[in-house]
Amino acid sequence: MKQNLLLAVAVMIGFTSSLFAQSPKGDAKAGKAKYDLFCATCHGATGKGDGVAAAALNPKPRNFQDAASMGKKSDADLSKVIKQGGAAAGLSPIMPPWGSSLSDQEVANVIAYIRSLSKK
Repeated sequence: MKQNLLLAVAVMIGFTSSLFAQSPKGDAKAGKAKYDLFCATCHGATGKGDGVAAAALNPKPRNFQDAASMGKKSDADLSKVIKQGGAAAGLSPIMPPWGSSLSDQEVANVIAYIRSLSKK
């Protein structure tokens, strides 16, 4: 009986800690490489939303250099859009989901890089 109780407590602690696990810390330098590969075509090399494909898109891609706008977005918001696509967050359905192409660490790296663009 005591072993079952201890096992149940251990399982609950493990489950609870996984619920509150923090997202990985991002590396902006590593994020730039993935950004250039997956994001720059639409969002532009410097994040202004002026990539080569942007001219044909409606709505236009987000300007990551807009500090006021970016300051309203949490990392969780950005992660959801990157992983699940724009439609999952009530944004443009043109924004594709990259969750099957990028790991959680790579998403965190891209977010770190995107955040660095609005600080310039």
